[in-house]
Amino acid sequence: MWSAAARGTLQWSLQLMRRIITAQDVPASGELRIPIGSLITLSAREVAADRGVRILELAEDQISGIAPPEKTVALGADNCGYDMKEALKPVIESLGFEVRDVGVYDEKPADYPDMALKVAELVASGTALRGVILDAAGIGSAIAANKVPGIRAALCYDRSSARNSRENLDSNVLTLGGRLLTETQAEDVLRTWIATPFGGGRDQGRIDKIAAIERQYLKKEGS
Repeated sequence: MWSAAARGTLQWSLQLMRRIITAQDVPASGELRIPIGSLITLSAREVAADRGVRILELAEDQISGIAPPEKTVALGADNCGYDMKEALKPVIESLGFEVRDVGVYDEKPADYPDMALKVAELVASGTALRGVILDAAGIGSAIAANKVPGIRAALCYDRSSARNSRENLDSNVLTLGGRLLTETQAEDVLRTWIATPFGGGRDQGRIDKIAAIERQYLKKEGS
């Protein structure tokens, strides 16, 4: 027999396992397949209605499109990075990850801070393992993403910078300049960045110091 405490713990664990569907999960068109029992935010329902996206609740074994966080990469771009985002999407998928594309979905003018925030929030919340953001130069998106606590966004422009950002800094968001790199160059950077593990060691202590600075100023804002 389960004790009351055990039943409560089980119910709490099951609640944590339920997927939370947000507006960022809603595709540009078509349908959104989600597990039965998922929690759908009001904003997600509103965005789906605006885009004419049908929400289907299905059994887990009928869904192949929702990957666990450790196999998910959040991907976003402004209009200057749109073409390269579309080119890099299948590259990420070929490496065994599911892409969470937060937009943009066309080349209409868009502001890079909006897209950077969407990607950064998915990574910071643990919904996605890592994130990739593209704008004209990649600089603005890195600055914007790094305002989100827990994000270590790195602008990378070649294999060496990509490797360094992962080995020494454990970067969890990559930003790229859609108008500064060719698709081949961007793919080389992306593949290197995804494949390179964090080295740990004394660099962990430095990252801990970065996190301490972040906490220090968060406390000041909250006081």
